[in-house]
Amino acid sequence: MSYLYSFFIGYALGCISPSYILSAVKKKDLRKENTGNLGATNTMLTFGKKWGVFVMLFDILKAMIAVWLCGLIFKSAPYARLLGGIACAFGHIFPFYLKFRGGKGLATFGGLVLAYSPLTFLGLLLIGGALVFITNYSVALPFSASILFPVCVGFIEGGAWQPILMAALFGLVIILKHWSNFLKIRRGESEKAKAFIKNHVMK
Repeated sequence: MSYLYSFFIGYALGCISPSYILSAVKKKDLRKENTGNLGATNTMLTFGKKWGVFVMLFDILKAMIAVWLCGLIFKSAPYARLLGGIACAFGHIFPFYLKFRGGKGLATFGGLVLAYSPLTFLGLLLIGGALVFITNYSVALPFSASILFPVCVGFIEGGAWQPILMAALFGLVIILKHWSNFLKIRRGESEKAKAFIKNHVMK
């Protein structure tokens, strides 16, 4: 039951969507603007950088809280922390009250990894950042992190198959959510990472 409760706690926290609340306050549906997602990037493109940063930090923090809370409540369940964080990301991506149409989960992914293993977070960020710099496509970060995270979990959890499977299934979801970005690259429709930073972040 500990794992079931961990999932529901994490999912409930993940369903708290600051970008959706902001959309309601400003009376502009983010799902109909720019990227069409309820996440930090689309918030920044639609409402400006300060709101984008706020949403990103909120989404990171809610995943961190999910990991910490599940670890605190269910100390006897070894994988409750990981499951709570993953469930939080699922809640962010698939909120039940929004017809399961939320964000792409990158910020919540970062939050759960940061709380679960700060060293792993640093490693995935450095590798992903380097790949983004080399390829000039931002999708390199979620793709590389999704592939490497189950490997890292395997080392952390001593090779236990359950957490590896959880991390692998979660990584697959993240890849599928970002697959449209990859298809845009193949069609030549994707804005390069450096151009995006120059045009939207540095302005």
